[in-house]
Amino acid sequence: MDYLVTVPNHLTAHAHDGCKLWTLETDLWIGGSSERIGLPGHHGPGVQATDIDGDKQVEVLFLTQDGTLHVVDGSTGREQWAAKPPIPKGTQRWEHLVVANFRGAGDRDLLLQTTNAEGYRMGRFLAAYALDDLRRGHFTPLWQRDDFVSCAHNGARLADLNRDGQDEVIGATVVSAEGEILLQIPLRGHIDSIFIYDVLPNVPGLEIVALEEGGGNRIFLYNHEQLFWETHFRHQEPQNAAVGEFDLERPGLEIWCRSRYNEHQKPFIFDAQGEKIADYQMDDVAPEGWTVRGVEVIHKIDWTGDRKQLAAAKERHTSGDIGIFDPLSGQFLHRFEEKADRLYVADVAGDWREELIVLHGNQLHIYFNESENPVSDHPRLWSQDHYRRSKMTWNYYSP
Repeated sequence: MDYLVTVPNHLTAHAHDGCKLWTLETDLWIGGSSERIGLPGHHGPGVQATDIDGDKQVEVLFLTQDGTLHVVDGSTGREQWAAKPPIPKGTQRWEHLVVANFRGAGDRDLLLQTTNAEGYRMGRFLAAYALDDLRRGHFTPLWQRDDFVSCAHNGARLADLNRDGQDEVIGATVVSAEGEILLQIPLRGHIDSIFIYDVLPNVPGLEIVALEEGGGNRIFLYNHEQLFWETHFRHQEPQNAAVGEFDLERPGLEIWCRSRYNEHQKPFIFDAQGEKIADYQMDDVAPEGWTVRGVEVIHKIDWTGDRKQLAAAKERHTSGDIGIFDPLSGQFLHRFEEKADRLYVADVAGDWREELIVLHGNQLHIYFNESENPVSDHPRLWSQDHYRRSKMTWNYYSP
Protein backbone atom coordinates (compact mmCIF):
# COMPACT_ATOMS: atom_id res chain seq x y z
CA MET A 1 0.00 0.00 0.00
CA ASP A 2 1.19 3.52 -0.79
CA TYR A 3 1.09 6.65 1.37
CA LEU A 4 0.05 10.27 0.91
CA VAL A 5 1.61 12.89 3.16
CA THR A 6 0.26 16.44 3.36
CA VAL A 7 1.97 19.45 4.89
CA PRO A 8 1.34 23.13 4.16
CA ASN A 9 2.06 23.77 0.47
CA HIS A 10 3.11 20.19 -0.30
CA LEU A 11 1.45 16.88 -1.20
CA THR A 12 3.73 13.85 -1.52
CA ALA A 13 3.13 10.22 -2.47
CA HIS A 14 5.43 7.42 -1.30
CA ALA A 15 5.47 3.71 -2.04
CA HIS A 16 5.37 1.15 0.78
CA ASP A 17 9.14 0.68 0.47
CA GLY A 18 9.71 4.39 1.08
CA CYS A 19 10.41 5.34 -2.54
CA LYS A 20 9.03 8.78 -3.40
CA LEU A 21 6.49 8.55 -6.22
CA TRP A 22 5.80 12.25 -6.73
CA THR A 23 5.52 15.63 -5.02
CA LEU A 24 3.20 18.54 -5.70
CA GLU A 25 3.85 22.07 -4.52
CA THR A 26 0.38 23.50 -4.03
CA ASP A 27 -1.50 25.58 -1.48
CA LEU A 28 -3.74 22.72 -0.43
CA TRP A 29 -6.15 23.34 2.42
CA ILE A 30 -5.35 21.14 5.45
CA GLY A 31 -6.32 20.89 9.08
CA GLY A 32 -6.01 23.07 12.15
CA SER A 33 -8.43 24.33 14.78
CA SER A 34 -11.71 23.95 12.91
CA GLU A 35 -13.66 26.19 15.29
CA ARG A 36 -11.23 29.03 14.51
CA ILE A 37 -10.00 28.52 10.93
CA GLY A 38 -12.44 25.96 9.53
CA LEU A 39 -12.42 22.31 8.57
CA PRO A 40 -11.06 19.63 8.28
CA GLY A 41 -9.80 20.04 11.86
CA HIS A 42 -6.68 18.94 13.73
CA HIS A 43 -4.65 16.35 11.78
CA GLY A 44 -7.20 16.44 8.96
CA PRO A 45 -5.16 15.48 5.87
CA GLY A 46 -7.26 17.39 3.34
CA VAL A 47 -7.07 14.67 0.66
CA GLN A 48 -9.11 11.76 -0.66
CA ALA A 49 -7.71 8.81 -2.61
CA THR A 50 -9.89 6.33 -4.49
CA ASP A 51 -10.90 5.23 -7.99
CA ILE A 52 -13.56 7.77 -8.95
CA ASP A 53 -14.04 6.79 -12.61
CA GLY A 54 -13.88 3.00 -12.71
CA ASP A 55 -10.55 2.68 -14.54
CA LYS A 56 -9.02 0.69 -11.63
CA GLN A 57 -6.53 3.50 -11.05
CA VAL A 58 -6.55 5.70 -7.96
CA GLU A 59 -7.19 9.42 -8.21
CA VAL A 60 -6.24 11.93 -5.50
CA LEU A 61 -8.62 14.79 -4.71
CA PHE A 62 -7.93 17.90 -2.66
CA LEU A 63 -9.03 21.50 -2.15
CA THR A 64 -6.73 24.50 -2.42
CA GLN A 65 -7.06 27.64 -0.35
CA ASP A 66 -9.16 29.39 -2.99
CA GLY A 67 -11.77 26.61 -2.74
CA THR A 68 -10.86 24.88 -5.99
CA LEU A 69 -11.23 21.11 -6.22
CA HIS A 70 -8.26 19.40 -7.88
CA VAL A 71 -8.16 15.82 -9.16
CA VAL A 72 -4.75 14.32 -9.94
CA ASP A 73 -3.50 10.96 -11.17
CA GLY A 74 -2.56 8.87 -8.14
CA SER A 75 0.44 7.26 -9.83
CA THR A 76 2.03 10.43 -11.25
CA GLY A 77 0.49 13.46 -9.52
CA ARG A 78 -0.48 14.98 -12.87
CA GLU A 79 -3.65 17.04 -12.76
CA GLN A 80 -6.61 15.51 -14.57
CA TRP A 81 -9.18 18.22 -13.96
CA ALA A 82 -10.25 20.97 -11.59
CA ALA A 83 -13.52 22.64 -10.63
CA LYS A 84 -14.60 25.52 -8.43
CA PRO A 85 -18.22 25.06 -7.32
CA PRO A 86 -19.99 28.05 -5.75
CA ILE A 87 -19.95 28.44 -1.98
CA PRO A 88 -22.90 29.08 0.35
CA LYS A 89 -23.63 32.60 1.53
CA GLY A 90 -21.82 33.42 4.78
CA THR A 91 -18.86 31.11 4.14
CA GLN A 92 -15.31 31.66 2.88
CA ARG A 93 -14.54 28.53 0.85
CA TRP A 94 -15.24 24.82 0.67
CA GLU A 95 -13.03 23.36 3.42
CA HIS A 96 -13.64 19.61 3.59
CA LEU A 97 -14.27 16.93 0.99
CA VAL A 98 -15.28 13.28 1.17
CA VAL A 99 -15.71 10.95 -1.79
CA ALA A 100 -19.14 9.37 -1.41
CA ASN A 101 -21.64 6.91 -2.83
CA PHE A 102 -24.97 8.72 -2.77
CA ARG A 103 -26.53 7.25 -5.93
CA GLY A 104 -25.57 3.59 -5.49
CA ALA A 105 -22.95 3.71 -8.24
CA GLY A 106 -19.84 3.48 -6.05
CA ASP A 107 -17.28 6.22 -5.40
CA ARG A 108 -18.73 8.56 -8.00
CA ASP A 109 -20.01 11.37 -5.78
CA LEU A 110 -18.48 14.04 -3.57
CA LEU A 111 -19.58 15.67 -0.33
CA LEU A 112 -18.31 19.20 0.24
CA GLN A 113 -18.56 20.82 3.66
CA THR A 114 -17.74 24.23 5.09
CA THR A 115 -18.21 26.39 8.17
CA ASN A 116 -19.73 29.79 8.90
CA ALA A 117 -17.13 32.51 8.27
CA GLU A 118 -17.83 34.45 11.48
CA GLY A 119 -18.08 33.41 15.12
CA TYR A 120 -17.53 29.89 16.44
CA ARG A 121 -17.17 27.92 13.25
CA MET A 122 -19.26 24.79 12.73
CA GLY A 123 -19.60 22.64 9.63
CA ARG A 124 -23.27 23.46 8.98
CA PHE A 125 -23.05 23.66 5.21
CA LEU A 126 -23.14 20.59 2.98
CA ALA A 127 -23.40 20.07 -0.76
CA ALA A 128 -23.46 16.73 -2.57
CA TYR A 129 -22.30 16.53 -6.19
CA ALA A 130 -21.87 13.92 -8.87
CA LEU A 131 -18.16 13.98 -9.69
CA ASP A 132 -18.91 13.74 -13.40
CA ASP A 133 -20.98 16.92 -13.13
CA LEU A 134 -18.12 18.75 -11.44
CA ARG A 135 -15.68 17.53 -14.09
CA ARG A 136 -17.93 19.00 -16.79
CA GLY A 137 -18.34 22.29 -14.94
CA HIS A 138 -21.97 21.62 -14.04
CA PHE A 139 -22.49 22.97 -10.53
CA THR A 140 -26.06 21.95 -9.73
CA PRO A 141 -25.75 19.81 -6.58
CA LEU A 142 -27.59 16.59 -5.96
CA TRP A 143 -28.70 18.28 -2.74
CA GLN A 144 -27.47 20.82 -0.21
CA ARG A 145 -28.14 21.79 3.42
CA ASP A 146 -27.23 24.62 5.80
CA ASP A 147 -28.39 23.02 9.07
CA PHE A 148 -26.12 20.03 9.53
CA VAL A 149 -24.96 19.52 13.14
CA SER A 150 -21.38 18.37 12.78
CA CYS A 151 -18.69 17.50 15.26
CA ALA A 152 -17.30 20.70 16.71
CA HIS A 153 -13.71 19.82 15.82
CA ASN A 154 -13.89 17.76 12.64
CA GLY A 155 -15.87 17.20 9.50
CA ALA A 156 -18.74 14.94 8.57
CA ARG A 157 -18.24 11.20 8.59
CA LEU A 158 -19.84 8.92 6.03
CA ALA A 159 -21.00 5.31 6.16
CA ASP A 160 -23.68 3.08 4.69
CA LEU A 161 -25.54 2.68 7.96
CA ASN A 162 -28.48 0.62 6.70
CA ARG A 163 -26.42 -1.30 4.11
CA ASP A 164 -28.62 -0.28 1.21
CA GLY A 165 -25.61 0.53 -0.99
CA GLN A 166 -25.67 4.29 -0.38
CA ASP A 167 -23.87 6.49 2.14
CA GLU A 168 -25.41 8.49 4.94
CA VAL A 169 -23.77 11.69 6.26
CA ILE A 170 -23.14 11.47 9.98
CA GLY A 171 -22.80 13.98 12.78
CA ALA A 172 -25.20 14.79 15.60
CA THR A 173 -27.64 14.73 12.69
CA VAL A 174 -27.88 11.82 10.26
CA VAL A 175 -28.58 12.84 6.66
CA SER A 176 -29.76 10.38 4.01
CA ALA A 177 -28.15 9.84 0.62
CA GLU A 178 -30.92 12.05 -0.76
CA GLY A 179 -30.14 14.89 1.64
CA GLU A 180 -33.00 14.41 4.11
CA ILE A 181 -32.50 14.54 7.88
CA LEU A 182 -33.24 11.09 9.28
CA LEU A 183 -32.43 11.67 12.95
CA GLN A 184 -30.97 14.23 15.33
CA ILE A 185 -29.80 13.37 18.83
CA PRO A 186 -30.92 15.54 21.80
CA LEU A 187 -27.66 17.43 22.05
CA ARG A 188 -27.14 20.14 24.68
CA GLY A 189 -23.41 20.73 24.33
CA HIS A 190 -21.44 19.86 21.21
CA ILE A 191 -20.04 16.64 19.77
CA ASP A 192 -16.30 16.08 20.17
CA SER A 193 -15.96 12.83 18.23
CA ILE A 194 -17.91 10.21 16.31
CA PHE A 195 -17.32 6.52 15.56
CA ILE A 196 -19.26 4.10 13.35
CA TYR A 197 -19.25 0.35 14.04
CA ASP A 198 -21.55 -2.65 14.37
CA VAL A 199 -21.87 -2.10 18.11
CA LEU A 200 -25.15 -4.03 18.48
CA PRO A 201 -24.88 -7.29 16.51
CA ASN A 202 -28.60 -8.05 16.95
CA VAL A 203 -29.56 -4.79 15.18
CA PRO A 204 -29.24 -4.68 11.37
CA GLY A 205 -26.66 -2.26 9.99
CA LEU A 206 -24.18 -0.02 11.78
CA GLU A 207 -24.44 2.19 14.85
CA ILE A 208 -22.92 5.56 15.77
CA VAL A 209 -21.10 6.41 18.99
CA ALA A 210 -20.93 10.15 19.72
CA LEU A 211 -19.21 11.91 22.63
CA GLU A 212 -20.64 15.14 24.01
CA GLU A 213 -18.75 18.05 25.56
CA GLY A 214 -20.96 20.12 27.86
CA GLY A 215 -24.66 19.59 28.43
CA GLY A 216 -24.05 16.54 30.59
CA ASN A 217 -20.95 15.13 28.89
CA ARG A 218 -22.93 12.19 27.57
CA ILE A 219 -22.15 9.24 25.33
CA PHE A 220 -24.81 8.47 22.70
CA LEU A 221 -25.49 5.30 20.71
CA TYR A 222 -27.81 5.67 17.72
CA ASN A 223 -28.35 4.85 14.08
CA HIS A 224 -30.36 6.39 11.23
CA GLU A 225 -33.65 5.41 12.87
CA GLN A 226 -33.38 5.66 16.65
CA LEU A 227 -31.39 6.67 19.71
CA PHE A 228 -30.64 3.43 21.56
CA TRP A 229 -29.27 5.02 24.72
CA GLU A 230 -27.43 7.92 26.25
CA THR A 231 -25.29 7.68 29.36
CA HIS A 232 -22.49 9.31 31.32
CA PHE A 233 -20.03 8.48 34.09
CA ARG A 234 -20.30 11.10 36.83
CA HIS A 235 -20.72 13.67 34.06
CA GLN A 236 -17.00 13.49 33.30
CA GLU A 237 -16.23 14.62 29.78
CA PRO A 238 -15.37 11.57 27.63
CA GLN A 239 -13.60 13.61 24.88
CA ASN A 240 -11.90 10.73 23.03
CA ALA A 241 -12.79 7.06 22.61
CA ALA A 242 -11.93 3.69 21.16
CA VAL A 243 -14.71 1.31 20.13
CA GLY A 244 -14.01 -2.39 19.70
CA GLU A 245 -14.26 -6.01 20.80
CA PHE A 246 -12.48 -5.50 24.10
CA ASP A 247 -14.40 -8.00 26.28
CA LEU A 248 -15.18 -11.35 24.66
CA GLU A 249 -17.58 -12.29 27.47
CA ARG A 250 -20.03 -9.51 26.59
CA PRO A 251 -22.26 -9.20 23.51
CA GLY A 252 -21.47 -6.38 21.09
CA LEU A 253 -18.64 -3.90 21.26
CA GLU A 254 -17.27 -1.90 24.16
CA ILE A 255 -16.71 1.87 24.31
CA TRP A 256 -13.54 3.09 26.04
CA CYS A 257 -13.58 6.80 26.95
CA ARG A 258 -10.35 8.59 27.76
CA SER A 259 -11.63 11.50 29.92
CA ARG A 260 -10.70 15.18 29.54
CA TYR A 261 -8.19 15.71 32.36
CA ASN A 262 -5.07 17.53 31.20
CA GLU A 263 -3.06 15.33 33.58
CA HIS A 264 -3.79 12.05 35.38
CA GLN A 265 -6.44 10.75 32.98
CA LYS A 266 -9.21 8.50 34.33
CA PRO A 267 -10.56 6.26 31.54
CA PHE A 268 -13.95 4.57 31.80
CA ILE A 269 -15.60 1.87 29.69
CA PHE A 270 -19.19 1.07 28.74
CA ASP A 271 -20.63 -2.09 27.23
CA ALA A 272 -22.91 -2.16 24.18
CA GLN A 273 -25.97 -1.55 26.38
CA GLY A 274 -24.50 1.61 27.94
CA GLU A 275 -23.58 0.05 31.30
CA LYS A 276 -20.26 1.11 32.83
CA ILE A 277 -18.08 -1.96 33.23
CA ALA A 278 -14.69 -0.55 34.30
CA ASP A 279 -12.74 2.56 35.17
CA TYR A 280 -9.16 3.16 36.28
CA GLN A 281 -6.45 5.80 36.48
CA MET A 282 -3.95 6.03 33.65
CA ASP A 283 -1.17 6.78 36.15
CA ASP A 284 -1.64 3.26 37.59
CA VAL A 285 -1.26 1.44 34.26
CA ALA A 286 0.99 3.58 32.05
CA PRO A 287 4.61 2.43 31.54
CA GLU A 288 7.31 3.95 33.69
CA GLY A 289 8.32 7.36 32.39
CA TRP A 290 5.14 7.86 30.33
CA THR A 291 3.91 11.45 30.41
CA VAL A 292 1.43 12.32 33.18
CA ARG A 293 -0.70 13.90 30.44
CA GLY A 294 -1.68 10.41 29.36
CA VAL A 295 -2.57 9.28 25.85
CA GLU A 296 -3.94 10.83 22.69
CA VAL A 297 -4.78 9.88 19.09
CA ILE A 298 -6.33 6.64 20.34
CA HIS A 299 -7.21 3.97 17.79
CA LYS A 300 -8.86 0.60 18.05
CA ILE A 301 -6.34 -1.82 16.52
CA ASP A 302 -6.47 -5.36 15.12
CA TRP A 303 -2.88 -6.14 16.11
CA THR A 304 -2.84 -9.84 17.02
CA GLY A 305 -5.33 -11.39 14.59
CA ASP A 306 -7.39 -12.73 17.50
CA ARG A 307 -11.02 -11.73 18.15
CA LYS A 308 -10.01 -9.51 21.05
CA GLN A 309 -9.02 -6.08 19.83
CA LEU A 310 -6.65 -3.63 21.50
CA ALA A 311 -6.03 0.12 21.48
CA ALA A 312 -3.04 2.11 20.22
CA ALA A 313 -2.07 5.62 21.27
CA LYS A 314 0.80 8.07 21.56
CA GLU A 315 2.03 10.16 24.47
CA ARG A 316 -0.18 13.21 24.79
CA HIS A 317 0.94 16.72 23.89
CA THR A 318 4.50 15.67 23.03
CA SER A 319 6.44 14.05 20.21
CA GLY A 320 6.79 10.91 22.27
CA ASP A 321 6.46 7.15 22.50
CA ILE A 322 3.63 5.02 21.17
CA GLY A 323 2.00 2.03 22.81
CA ILE A 324 -0.58 -0.73 22.49
CA PHE A 325 -2.77 -1.45 25.51
CA ASP A 326 -5.77 -3.47 26.65
CA PRO A 327 -8.60 -0.94 27.03
CA LEU A 328 -10.46 -3.06 29.57
CA SER A 329 -7.63 -3.22 32.10
CA GLY A 330 -5.33 -0.46 30.85
CA GLN A 331 -2.39 -2.88 30.72
CA PHE A 332 0.23 -1.77 28.20
CA LEU A 333 1.31 -4.76 26.10
CA HIS A 334 3.81 -2.99 23.85
CA ARG A 335 5.74 0.25 24.08
CA PHE A 336 7.81 1.60 21.20
CA GLU A 337 10.35 4.33 21.81
CA GLU A 338 9.50 7.09 19.36
CA LYS A 339 9.25 10.78 18.74
CA ALA A 340 5.81 10.49 17.20
CA ASP A 341 4.24 13.68 15.89
CA ARG A 342 1.29 11.76 14.42
CA LEU A 343 0.01 8.23 14.82
CA TYR A 344 -2.13 6.36 12.32
CA VAL A 345 -3.45 2.80 12.35
CA ALA A 346 -4.38 0.93 9.17
CA ASP A 347 -4.09 -2.39 7.37
CA VAL A 348 -1.08 -1.66 5.14
CA ALA A 349 1.14 -4.77 5.25
CA GLY A 350 -1.35 -7.08 3.56
CA ASP A 351 -2.22 -9.79 6.14
CA TRP A 352 -5.45 -7.95 7.23
CA ARG A 353 -4.03 -7.09 10.68
CA GLU A 354 -3.34 -3.41 11.31
CA GLU A 355 -0.02 -1.64 11.56
CA LEU A 356 1.19 1.44 13.44
CA ILE A 357 2.16 4.30 11.14
CA VAL A 358 4.17 7.06 12.77
CA LEU A 359 5.02 10.44 11.32
CA HIS A 360 8.20 11.79 12.92
CA GLY A 361 9.31 15.04 11.35
CA ASN A 362 9.70 14.18 7.67
CA GLN A 363 9.98 10.42 8.26
CA LEU A 364 7.39 7.64 8.24
CA HIS A 365 7.99 4.69 10.57
CA ILE A 366 5.85 1.56 10.12
CA TYR A 367 5.53 -0.98 12.96
CA PHE A 368 4.06 -4.42 12.23
CA ASN A 369 3.38 -7.57 14.23
CA GLU A 370 6.07 -10.14 13.42
CA SER A 371 4.26 -13.01 15.13
CA GLU A 372 2.28 -15.55 13.13
CA ASN A 373 -1.22 -14.48 12.16
CA PRO A 374 -3.66 -17.01 13.70
CA VAL A 375 -6.38 -16.17 11.14
CA SER A 376 -4.43 -15.69 7.93
CA ASP A 377 -7.43 -16.18 5.62
CA HIS A 378 -9.41 -13.24 7.06
CA PRO A 379 -10.48 -10.71 4.36
CA ARG A 380 -8.55 -7.45 4.20
CA LEU A 381 -10.16 -4.77 6.36
CA TRP A 382 -10.30 -2.48 3.32
CA SER A 383 -12.98 -4.80 1.90
CA GLN A 384 -15.37 -3.35 4.51
CA ASP A 385 -16.99 -0.18 3.18
CA HIS A 386 -17.29 1.41 6.62
CA TYR A 387 -13.58 0.78 7.29
CA ARG A 388 -12.66 2.60 4.07
CA ARG A 389 -14.97 5.50 4.85
CA SER A 390 -13.62 5.72 8.40
CA LYS A 391 -10.06 6.04 7.13
CA MET A 392 -11.21 8.62 4.56
CA THR A 393 -12.70 10.87 7.25
CA TRP A 394 -10.06 10.50 9.95
CA ASN A 395 -8.86 13.27 12.23
CA TYR A 396 -7.44 13.79 15.72
CA TYR A 397 -10.76 13.59 17.54
CA SER A 398 -12.34 10.86 15.42
CA PRO A 399 -9.72 8.29 14.35
